[in-house]
Amino acid sequence: MKSRLFFLPIIITVIAISCKQKTPEKDTFTPSFSTLRSDSSGTSYPNAKKETYYGLLTPVEICVIFNRLAVPYSSAILNPTSNRDLYLSNSKASINTGIYGVDFGYLKMFGIGQEAIDYMVTIRDISNKLGIPDNLLMEPLKRVQNDISDIDTITSLMESAYTGIEDHLRLSGRESTAGLMVMGGWVEAMYIATQLVYNPVNPDPEVVQKISEQKYTLTSLLSFMKNYYDDPVVVYYTKKLKYLKNYFDTFEIYFKKGDLEIDTLKQVLRSSGAKMTVSVETLNKIRDYVAKLRTEMATP
Repeated sequence: MKSRLFFLPIIITVIAISCKQKTPEKDTFTPSFSTLRSDSSGTSYPNAKKETYYGLLTPVEICVIFNRLAVPYSSAILNPTSNRDLYLSNSKASINTGIYGVDFGYLKMFGIGQEAIDYMVTIRDISNKLGIPDNLLMEPLKRVQNDISDIDTITSLMESAYTGIEDHLRLSGRESTAGLMVMGGWVEAMYIATQLVYNPVNPDPEVVQKISEQKYTLTSLLSFMKNYYDDPVVVYYTKKLKYLKNYFDTFEIYFKKGDLEIDTLKQVLRSSGAKMTVSVETLNKIRDYVAKLRTEMATP
């Protein structure tokens, strides 16, 4: 996504500070969770490196993360397609275009059936309300309907569609609309992950790490939204995201020395694992606040 490039230097600085200057002595803290192997030196397991995105993600890229987390199927958690005709304001339509995009990506993991097609049609219809040219989504939709079994083709088509939509909004001077779409998608991804994958009774360290690492993408998102403070809706939701960030600021993520690689082209961190000082109480607060925020966004 082109918008990532606007704040890449800021994110690199944040990551460098958190990974280098804040590395404590071993007895400084007791991490609540760890995905590091006890015998790992950081370089002994080059093939075990895990990727962490720190830039903003498209709905398709979010789907890749869902695949890695093995998110279970539950369509009941998604935003119903019947809501699409109830989003009368441009801001609500923009936010929920992002939400529906992630919902489609989620459904795509389990195959492309009528339900997934319904979400694609919903994305098209709600985009029309925003004055987005019909051909940007109609052509991909027609091709998907002609070959719904080719998952890779569908992924490529929808990613191209979202890129085209973002380019159109930027060229027509409606960048804040694209910003709201990105924000809606991020919140929906967090909502699905914290509701379907995170288990507060018996938290899985891998899941905890993925949720905790969203402190990086949240920093990216807040930096991105600063570009559109002329839109009062952007300002309103930015304040809410800053409140959410307060929870993320209460814990740290630590990588072993020499184990962290930063890929600035793909905007990912690679490491064999991490230690997190996050508590279950904080994770629950993040889950609950995200659910509250998402409900507000999806309510007509």
